Amino acid sequence: MGKTFAWNAWLQFVKDKLKSAAPFLLQSGVVPPPKTACQDIYILGIGDKAKVSTVNGKIDIQFSHEFPFLNANRLQADEDLILKMLAEATISRIDESKPSFLFHSAGKDSNSIALALAEAGWQNRVTLITQQSKGKADESYISKKIAQKLGFKHQIIYEIDLLESEHKSLIDEYFINAPFPCTDTVTLAYPLYTYQVPSLKHANIIFGDGNDSHMISPPDKRQQSALPFSQWTSKAYFLRSIINSENMLNAVIRTPSEWFGMSGLSFKDSKKIFTPSISVYSYWSQESQVRSSWDIFDHKSDIYSTRAITERMIRKLHNFVDVNHSSLILPFADEKVANYFSNIPEKYLFDRDSLKNKLILRKVLKERLDLDSDKIGKMGWTYDSSSVVLKNWDWMMGEIGSCKLWNDKNIFFVCERLKNKMQSNHKYADLSGKLIYRIYLISAWHNKNRYINV
Repeated sequence: MGKTFAWNAWLQFVKDKLKSAAPFLLQSGVVPPPKTACQDIYILGIGDKAKVSTVNGKIDIQFSHEFPFLNANRLQADEDLILKMLAEATISRIDESKPSFLFHSAGKDSNSIALALAEAGWQNRVTLITQQSKGKADESYISKKIAQKLGFKHQIIYEIDLLESEHKSLIDEYFINAPFPCTDTVTLAYPLYTYQVPSLKHANIIFGDGNDSHMISPPDKRQQSALPFSQWTSKAYFLRSIINSENMLNAVIRTPSEWFGMSGLSFKDSKKIFTPSISVYSYWSQESQVRSSWDIFDHKSDIYSTRAITERMIRKLHNFVDVNHSSLILPFADEKVANYFSNIPEKYLFDRDSLKNKLILRKVLKERLDLDSDKIGKMGWTYDSSSVVLKNWDWMMGEIGSCKLWNDKNIFFVCERLKNKMQSNHKYADLSGKLIYRIYLISAWHNKNRYINV
């Protein structure tokens, strides 16, 4: 009886905590570290510190954040050393009793790792794997050519948007075992990768993520032009409670920090579907104020890398490997690699005029692999989440409708309104589909997750 009471009390504790996390997941897409969606469970990310002490016989934890990669003290770049460090950071974490996969694209990060492993003679022990995306986003043919040129085995995986029962079973398994909620658009693709390549389970999984902090993430032109005005336009925060999510004014009233990867449902819609919701404005306004005198390159690199990248893009990777009992390897996040890049001059990392990034990697890849990153441009893995929503509408709405977080009446009203927008020529048609998809991701995790359900 006592154990049952204690366990029920713990479950209520966790669910109460989720009530404070859900507004951030809905409106921003992330729960800003060190907080998580679980009570008294914290994540120490890049630049986070925790001071633990005892006050009046009780444990007291004080958190602070200081971005460690401000664009300051930097040294000279050494191309050979970069490749050597990347190879060592990868190889040192590989369990050779397991298969190894490098998630590969036409991008600078994964190709730098592939080149480093090739020069270290690891072609026969690592398979390059890439997704064939739809339309112009497809980079699988470039990936295949690079694999052939470097001597790696290559495997292509595909987008699946019409979900059958076997796909849904894998997706259920993912949500049951994923430790934390994640709103990344590519989230559902990952359990479907193991359907196509079962050997991804219990494997070494190598990704090129994890360098946007110490290699600096330049703002794009839109962010650069919007930031000076956003400190004033964001003061119209009262509009957050009266406009729909697909209204263009949502971008206008962002705080400066929210321009760097934070977007989602308006507070009006968040409150409508999740009654206890609070506005996230005060949090992001404070974060913006703290960085108001910062160089915009530092401001973006801090917010984007420690919130958006870490808690959306890399969080989905952590969830993926945890669910499949695999080993996650992020060579660029290695301590030696991070320290090195944090100390080389900015001329090797980014250009303030062209806003190009990772200049030293562009140079290495062009000279040694004949890969012209400037010509290829920004691609990246995509996932047609809107197609998944439309082709599996009843199934997704069943999951959303059974989630006890939402207001039963309003959740269907908001989703139907967004569906109408996504099927129109509305400027934010794609965003509308992604917001329904986000609500589904949160719903499915809350409905099925073994850590909060008995």
